[in-house]
Amino acid sequence: MSVSRDNIIDALKKIYDPEIPVNIWDLGLVYSIDISDKEIVLQMTFTSPTCPMMEEILEMVKQNIVNVAHGVPVRVELVWDPPWNLSMMSDAARIELDLTDQGW
Repeated sequence: MSVSRDNIIDALKKIYDPEIPVNIWDLGLVYSIDISDKEIVLQMTFTSPTCPMMEEILEMVKQNIVNVAHGVPVRVELVWDPPWNLSMMSDAARIELDLTDQGW
């Protein structure tokens, strides 16, 4: 059985930053998902490099992907380039955070 991108996205949509009522996928914190038979590599960032929940969220991301990976090893890479900005959020996130009139 193989893991799909949709399985991973569904797993990521269950993870929320406790300070923001939007999941990390819709916030645009996940930059890439690379799936192969040998490994699943996810690159992600945070809204701020000083996020106090960074380690906990990174661990939740890894564990949620492991839960759908069917034994394929998982690696989560933290990246800061490009820096996260509001334009990376989904339309649903902008609506949830009442940012729809910002011209994004």
